[in-house]
Amino acid sequence: MSQQWDLQQWAVPRLGQLLPLTESEVGQIVAHTSGLSEPEAGKHFQDLLGESDEAKAFTREFQDRRSQGGFDKMAGLKGSEEKTNHDVKVQDGAGADKPPGYASLSSSNGMAKGAANVPSSGVGSTSELSTRANRHHTNAVIEAAKVRARDEQEMQQALQTLQYRYGIYNSEIEPEHESDYYCTCAIHMYKMMKYRRYGVQEMWSKAVMYPGEKAYNDNNMNGATIFTRNPYQFRVNSPFGYNTFATSFSRARPVPSWHARSIHQTIDLNNSLNREAQQKIDAQEPNHSIWDDNALETAMSSLAVGDRKPSVASGKSQPIVERPSDAKRLSLAPSTTPSSADRAKPSRFSSFRKSLGIKSTEERTVSKVHKAVSKGNNLRNDIEQEENARWPDGQWKYLVANYQEKVGMTKMITDLRARKPTQYLHLLRAGYFEPIPVAWANQASNPLKFSIEAAAGWRGITPAWRGYEDTAEERLYWVLNHREGSVGMRMKPDFISELNMARERMARAVDPPPLYYAADDVCHVQHTSTGYSKQVPPAPFVAYDRPEVATDDTMILLDVSGSMDFEPQRPIYDQYLVTGFAPSTQPKNKDVAKSVVRRFADAMANHDHQGAGYDLLTFSTQASYIGTVNHRNLDQQWRNVRFGGGTRVMTGWQKVTDQHFSKHSESATHHPVYGWQAGPETPMLRLLLLLDGEATDMDEFELDLLGLSWAHVTIFLIGVDGCPHHHRHANELQRISDVNHHVSFVDAQGNCPERFVTHELLKRHLGYDISMREFEEMEELPPYVE
Repeated sequence: MSQQWDLQQWAVPRLGQLLPLTESEVGQIVAHTSGLSEPEAGKHFQDLLGESDEAKAFTREFQDRRSQGGFDKMAGLKGSEEKTNHDVKVQDGAGADKPPGYASLSSSNGMAKGAANVPSSGVGSTSELSTRANRHHTNAVIEAAKVRARDEQEMQQALQTLQYRYGIYNSEIEPEHESDYYCTCAIHMYKMMKYRRYGVQEMWSKAVMYPGEKAYNDNNMNGATIFTRNPYQFRVNSPFGYNTFATSFSRARPVPSWHARSIHQTIDLNNSLNREAQQKIDAQEPNHSIWDDNALETAMSSLAVGDRKPSVASGKSQPIVERPSDAKRLSLAPSTTPSSADRAKPSRFSSFRKSLGIKSTEERTVSKVHKAVSKGNNLRNDIEQEENARWPDGQWKYLVANYQEKVGMTKMITDLRARKPTQYLHLLRAGYFEPIPVAWANQASNPLKFSIEAAAGWRGITPAWRGYEDTAEERLYWVLNHREGSVGMRMKPDFISELNMARERMARAVDPPPLYYAADDVCHVQHTSTGYSKQVPPAPFVAYDRPEVATDDTMILLDVSGSMDFEPQRPIYDQYLVTGFAPSTQPKNKDVAKSVVRRFADAMANHDHQGAGYDLLTFSTQASYIGTVNHRNLDQQWRNVRFGGGTRVMTGWQKVTDQHFSKHSESATHHPVYGWQAGPETPMLRLLLLLDGEATDMDEFELDLLGLSWAHVTIFLIGVDGCPHHHRHANELQRISDVNHHVSFVDAQGNCPERFVTHELLKRHLGYDISMREFEEMEELPPYVE
C-alpha cells in the first residue's frame, strides 16, 4: 500500500500538467491505470495523452516506477478480478467511496478538446464517433419502448379528443360508455384502439416488471370477474357513480362526490401497493455480495453444522451474535456439543433417507447456498454485460461518470450497485444512470414520454411507480430522492395535495409594490380591467451561480403554443372536478410576453453596453430561430413569430443548445448520442424562458438541466388570475428551483406589473441583487435609440 501511495504521489502532479483536469480526476486515472497490465497501461496512456515526447517520457517513467513496486505482478493476478468487479481505488483508499468500473476515467479529452497537451485524436475521429453512434445495443426495455413509441402519441391525442368531445376536463377521467353492448360510438372506437394495443402493453409489462410481479390490464371486453389481477378493479369506484344512466339525449357525466371518492381510493391504494412492491423487491435482493469472487467460500465457511441454523454471509462475513442470556447459560452449563467422534457416526436412518432422496438439513443448507451464489453470479454477469454494451469505450464511461457527479448521484448509484443489484440492473437497462439521448428531444414519443396509468396496468420503471403521470416525472423524482444531500424521501404530492397547495399559494397573493406602476403596461394600454392583479411574492433572491460576465451568452426562448393566443380562462371546480371555464379580464399571454421581452432586452442592453441584441427562439410542437432582437427591430421580428401547436419545451431547448454551441464549438465537443459537451472554457449560457403553462415534457427538461453546469435558466411563468392550475405549476417549479440552483423562476397572474416582473427576472438572470436605483438606470432607453 505504501508503494502504491508513493506512485500516486509521484504520478498525480505530473499527469496533471499534461491533462486539464482536477486533482481528484487525475488521481482516479492513475489509480485505474495502476491495476492494468503493462501493455494495457501503455495503450491507455497513449490514447489519453497522444504521441508527444512529454507523454512518452511520462509513460516510460510510470512503467519503471510501477514495475519496481510490483504492480505488474499484481495486475496480472488481479486483472480478471478487476475487469469483473469494476472496482477503482481512489486516493483516500476508503472502500465505501470506491466508484464502480463504469465510472472509471479511461478518457478525459471528450471534455478537453483544444487543450495544448491533449491531441484531437484522443477524442476520436469522425468515423470512430459514427461507429459508436451506430452501434447496435438493445435489451428488452429498449425493444419494448420502440414498439410502444409507435402509437403512444396517437393514443394520448385520441383520449384528449374524446375527453374534449364529452366535456371532461380532468385528465385522469376516461369517458365511460352508457351501455354494455358494442356500438360505433366514439367511446367504443377508443376502447377498440386500446384492445388492439393490449399486446404492446403485455410486452412492455414483461420488460419492466420485477421478479415475482404479474401483469394486468383494464380489459373488460369479456366482462370483469373476481379472478382479475387488476387490484383497482373492485377497490376503486367509478367517478361516474353507480346506478346513474344516461338517456339517448344525454351523456354520462362524472359526479363530483363520486369523483372525489375515487381520487381518495386511488391515492390510498397507490401508496399501499407501492410500499408492498418496494418491500418485496428489497427482500429478493441477494444476501451476499455478488461482487465477492470468493462468495461461495465465504458463505460455506459461515455455515455451522450442528444445532445452529446456518446463514449466508453478505459481502463481509458476520459472526452469529448470541443473546446475553444464552451466552450466560452456556457458560455455566457443561458443554453438550457432541464430540467429533460422535458426529462422525452416521444416523441409523441416514442410508434409508438417502435411498428415498431425502436430503439432510446440512445438505439442504449447502444446496441453498449454492443456488444463491449461482443466482448472484448470473446477476453480476448480466450487469457487466449491460454496462459494457451501453458504455463501450473510455469516452462513454467518462461522460456517464461526469453526468452522475454533476447530478449528485455517484455515491448513491455505487451503493445501489453493491447492495441492491437487482434494482440496479433494472434501472440500468432503462438508462437511469446516463444523460438523456439528444435525439429524444425532437421525437413525438420516447421512453420519457410514456404515460403511467396504474388502474389500466401501464407500468413505470421503479418499484414504486404508481401515482406518477409519466415516465419522465417518475425518473425526475427518483433522481431527486437519490441525490447526495437529499434529506428523506422527496415524494411527489398527490392530486389532492397539489390542488390544496395551489389554493394555499393563491391565497398568499398581495398587491404589488406601488413604485413599480407603469402607464405603458399592456393591461393599462388595452384597458382590460382596472388596476393590477394581486401577485404571490417571489421567493427571496439568493445568488448561487457566479454573477454574469461579459463572455456569457444570453438568449430568449418563447413559448408560442396555441394557448398563448387564447382568450384567458380559469377553470371552475366542484370539489376536485372541473365542470367548466370562466373568462378572465386580462391581456392575452402573448402580449404580456412581448412587453416583458422588450423591457428585458432594453435593460440588458444598458447593462452589457452593446446594442446588437439577443437571440430569440420560439417553440411549440417545433422550434424556430427568429433572430437577434433589440429595441429597434423587436416589432419587425415579432411579425415572424407564429402561434399555435403544442408545448414541447425540449424542442426549443435543443434548438437553444445547438445555437449556443454553434458559436462556441471550439471549446466544446459533440458526442454522437449525448450531444454537445461543454469544456472548461465554454461560456455560460443564460436563458430566459417564457411560457404560460406546464409543457408536456417539462419533467424531461428539468431532468436534463440537473446534469448541466454550463447553463442557467430563468423561467417566467404567465398565468390566469385566480387559476389553481397556474399555482400548481408554480409550486412544482419552486420545488425544482429549490434543488437545482441553475434554475430560477418568477411568475405573474392576471394584470401583470411588468416592471416588477422584469426587475425580479434581471436579478436571477444576472446573478446578483440589483438595487432599485440600478434597475431604474437600466430601464432608460439604450443609447442607440434616437
